[in-house]
Amino acid sequence: MEHNPGNPSGRDAFVEHVTDAPVASAGLDLKRVIADGQYVVMHYLMTRPGEERGTAVVDIWRLRDGLIVEHRDVVQPVPDPAEIPHGMF
Repeated sequence: MEHNPGNPSGRDAFVEHVTDAPVASAGLDLKRVIADGQYVVMHYLMTRPGEERGTAVVDIWRLRDGLIVEHRDVVQPVPDPAEIPHGMF
């Protein structure tokens, strides 16, 4: 079950979407992973070629029997460092 309106639901459709999405060519700098029962949360910096600051991403995955059954995400462009004195990460 996909909760991002920009992502398709279903395994095959999601795999095809991610293969062609900007994340496929981006660098991912994993900052933290939190696991609690059936949920896994990943917080990372995604930087596409040519980007200076990148995008902060939080993915929330719910797993059942080792398979992803639900996904949510929050995506935010990283602002100028002067705007966030405590940092994004």
